[in-house]
Amino acid sequence: MNQSTPSPSSHRPMPVQVLPDGAARKRLRRWRGFKDSAAKYSVGAFGMGVILALALIFIYLFSEVLPMLRPAAMTVYTSYEAPGGRSADTVHMAMDRHELVGVRYTTDRQAVFFDVGDGSERYRETLPLPADATVTTFGLAEPRTRLVIFGLDNGQALLVRHDFNERFSPDGRQYDPTLEFPLGEGDATLMNVAEDGASIAAIAVQRGSTGTSVAAALEDGRMRLLRFEERSNFMTGAVTVRQQAYDIPALPDNAQPRRILLDITMRNLLVGDDQGRLHYYDVSRPAQAQWVESKRVTLRRDAQVQSMEYLLGTVSVIVGGSDGTVSQWMLVRDEDNVNRLVSVRHFDSHSGPVMGIAPEYLRKGFATFDDRGEIKLHYSTTARTLVSLDTGERPLSRVHLAPRASALFAIDDNEQVHLVSVRNPHPEVSVRALWSKIWYEGRSQPEYIWQSSSATDEFEPKFSLVPLTLGTLKAAFYAMLFATPLAILGAVYSAYFMSPRLRQVVKPSIEIMEAVPTVILGFLAGLWFAPFVESHLPAVFSILFLMPLALIVAGFVWMRLLPEALSNRIPAGWEAALLVPVVILVGWFAVGMSPHLENWFFAGDMRQWLTDVGYTYDQRNSLVVGVAMGFAVIPTIYSISEDAVFNVPKHLTQGALALGATPWQTVTRVVLLTASPGIFSAVMIGFGRAVGETMIVLMATGNSPVMNFNIFEGMRTLSANIAVEMPEAAVGGTHYRILFLAALVLFVITFLLNTVGEVVRQRLRRRYGSL
Repeated sequence: MNQSTPSPSSHRPMPVQVLPDGAARKRLRRWRGFKDSAAKYSVGAFGMGVILALALIFIYLFSEVLPMLRPAAMTVYTSYEAPGGRSADTVHMAMDRHELVGVRYTTDRQAVFFDVGDGSERYRETLPLPADATVTTFGLAEPRTRLVIFGLDNGQALLVRHDFNERFSPDGRQYDPTLEFPLGEGDATLMNVAEDGASIAAIAVQRGSTGTSVAAALEDGRMRLLRFEERSNFMTGAVTVRQQAYDIPALPDNAQPRRILLDITMRNLLVGDDQGRLHYYDVSRPAQAQWVESKRVTLRRDAQVQSMEYLLGTVSVIVGGSDGTVSQWMLVRDEDNVNRLVSVRHFDSHSGPVMGIAPEYLRKGFATFDDRGEIKLHYSTTARTLVSLDTGERPLSRVHLAPRASALFAIDDNEQVHLVSVRNPHPEVSVRALWSKIWYEGRSQPEYIWQSSSATDEFEPKFSLVPLTLGTLKAAFYAMLFATPLAILGAVYSAYFMSPRLRQVVKPSIEIMEAVPTVILGFLAGLWFAPFVESHLPAVFSILFLMPLALIVAGFVWMRLLPEALSNRIPAGWEAALLVPVVILVGWFAVGMSPHLENWFFAGDMRQWLTDVGYTYDQRNSLVVGVAMGFAVIPTIYSISEDAVFNVPKHLTQGALALGATPWQTVTRVVLLTASPGIFSAVMIGFGRAVGETMIVLMATGNSPVMNFNIFEGMRTLSANIAVEMPEAAVGGTHYRILFLAALVLFVITFLLNTVGEVVRQRLRRRYGSL
């Protein structure tokens, strides 16, 4: 019998595995233990590093917000005898913006300029008042004008303006204080308010671009309005002043005026009387000046209006009563377009009559004081009484806030000046101002508004974070509404139904979309997609209806009407490629039919039709943002969801199919449940990405902080607001710190979303992990 010749490989010796000896095995175990420990502690260290980084971010944001939470404070810095002596009473005091030089007006016709720190006199000037006349009242114009008017018992009045004339020299800041008389020098200095010489009981003044207006209440109850129109000769530059006087109707019910105010437009006159009421006169046409209405402003019916002053901008007025009440009022137009007095808010009351009110120069804050020496600092927008100070047992006669509201003068009835240091850097901030409706000046009702700046200095900042937070959630909602169904359904199809070869093309193509800069998406959305949507609105809604219908019809044709021989020629898992022409055809058809649909159903302009039925349409709106930001979020949700579905154990799907389940039943009842933790994580990560998105919402919306979920209007998000306004915010200011608060709110929202998402994911994992 022939034997086959063995191959050379059959004689090769088998490799002998040499086992390590005891020492070598011990070294190997130590090396493996070292690597395990190094990996364990490295992963732990980096994990702690992530937690530490998040903690540091939180600490830094909170450190910038913390100064806003510190309470206001007032302390008496020093006290000294009134400059110029105690022989005369103080009518008014003021200081310059650097709190170095002050001025004191007295009843003996003196204007004394002095050093604020110690009260030493610098310069004195006698006011040109008649020797036989007595000062009976005085009034202040808008504080920034530095205008003061004195009413006399002979029916005359003097208008004077003090100026500190600050200048710089090698020796430092220097002052050359002077007095100016806006109505002229000599005989023109004094104005005749009452021709018959009746004593003036209350007086008010305001100066505008065209001239000056003076309103006065006489001792006998009559009221007069004087207008001084200034005209400048174009050739010579000479200024001529023309005076016109008008009688104002007397107060009803024989009420006697106590305080009188004129707003900066010189159209509205407010009068407080001895019966505790506030009266409104329309003096826009002085010759036809008329009483409009009155409102009670005190709680006790036997109380009277003790003091009254406009806040910055002369839009709202603060009224102090003899019963200690402090309230804010303003004019609001009613349905008939007529101004009406409306009570806006009340502040903490004093234990005695409110003797005076000192408004701030640059903000909507003010100080009040009573006859028992107590000073209270308030802020109107937040409706808060910030701090109070008891200066002693002696009653106060005058209080004046410094231009920067960091100090104030308090003068008692013994002509002792108390210089009070004020620390109140952020009065605009409170929980109520940030998260509740506020009745702002010029508005007809309380609202949520974000408006941090304006073109005028008397602007009232509006720092409500509610519109920004709502805008953030609105943008994320519409983005997720667009992205979530497409991303999850696409992930299920590509992971479970699509052929491996096609999947190798589709999955990387979608994932590479995540590398597209969002500024590019925002640029395209704002400059191309938004105008396209505006001009093809019927096409947009047609696609929403026709595209699903066309895909269902295409599926029906594939399953029921297409010959089996033809359908079998298409490899399994490539069916989606056949839908590409359907999608293109439906999109082309919808765009082509858009003008015709607009003419047939919307009178040729769907945007105007939406406006007519009550929907405001902005070109850059939530629809545009939802689509653009959806494209930015889809790759994230798709990639994580696809991996979760693809990694479902094969024995689960094969077992379901073996038991008779259809592929669709297997997907809905096995695959999705098993992959639900990963899919939910994908959705939460995508939502967090949408909440923090900046560039798309910055470029594709109108950045209007509106309070609605209208898909045709834009929004302003927290992140976009920070990006827009942070470069303009003064470092350390209230606006600057509120932007950091907005960043902290955004940080907390994303942290909570991720935390909730992780908790839900763990529960889903425990529930379906045993499948």
